[in-house]
Amino acid sequence: MSRSGTTMDKEIDTFLKKLSFGAIAIASVTLLSLFLRIPDSCVPPDAPPKPHLRFPKSSCDFHSTRLHVPLEKKNHRLWSSRDWRNKVHSFSLLFFPLRDLGLLRNHSKVLCISAGAGHEVAAMSLLGVEDVTGVELLDSPPLVQRADPHNLPFFDEAFDLAFTAQFDLALFPARFAAEMERTVRPGGVCFVLVEECGIDEVREVVRLFRNSKLVSSSNVTLIGMRMTGILMRTRKSSS
Repeated sequence: MSRSGTTMDKEIDTFLKKLSFGAIAIASVTLLSLFLRIPDSCVPPDAPPKPHLRFPKSSCDFHSTRLHVPLEKKNHRLWSSRDWRNKVHSFSLLFFPLRDLGLLRNHSKVLCISAGAGHEVAAMSLLGVEDVTGVELLDSPPLVQRADPHNLPFFDEAFDLAFTAQFDLALFPARFAAEMERTVRPGGVCFVLVEECGIDEVREVVRLFRNSKLVSSSNVTLIGMRMTGILMRTRKSSS
C-alpha cells in the first residue's frame, strides 16, 4: 500500500512540474508578444488629416504628432506678450539713472549675469546700448548664452559695466563677485541688486567685491519687488 502511494505521489509531482513548465512557457510567449506588439494608437488606420488637433491617447501618439515650433516663432510670442513688455520696461526704468550719471553709454560694453530669459538684455538694447552680453546657466537665444557665473568665459577687463539682479541666489557669492569684478575694466561699474536691506547688509555685499568701492546704494522697485541696488566702481588692479 505504501509502495502504491509513493508511486502515485511521484506521478502527481511529475504532472505538477509539467503543468508548471507549461504555464511558464505560455506566460513567457504572452509577455513577449505584448512587448513586440506596436500600439494601434501610433499608426491608427483611420488617422485624421490633422492628428495634432485631437487629444493624444498615448505617449506614442503624442510624440508622433507633436509639431516643432521654430525659435523665431517662440521668441515672437514671448517678446510680444504683456508680461515680457512690462518686465523689460521695469528694467529700463532701473537703468535710466546710470545714463544720467554717465556710467552707461551707447558704446558701453555691458555684461548681464544670471540674466534669465534676457529682460535686462532687451532693456539695455532699447536704451540704445549696442554691445550687451547676457549669460545664464541655461541659454535663451539670441539674448542669453550659456555660462557659469562662477567661471565666466571672458577675458579680464572685457566690459565697462557688469549687472546682476540675482546675486542673492549665488551658490558662492565671493566667487561670483570675483568673476564679476575680473571681467570689468578698472574704473568700470559693478551694479548689483539684492533683496531690500539696510546699510549694514550693503557693506557686507561690498566687502565681497574686494577690488571695488561703493558709489551709492538705494532702494528700488523691480517688477513689483522691493530691492536694494548697490553701485560700485572697480579699482585698478594691484598686480
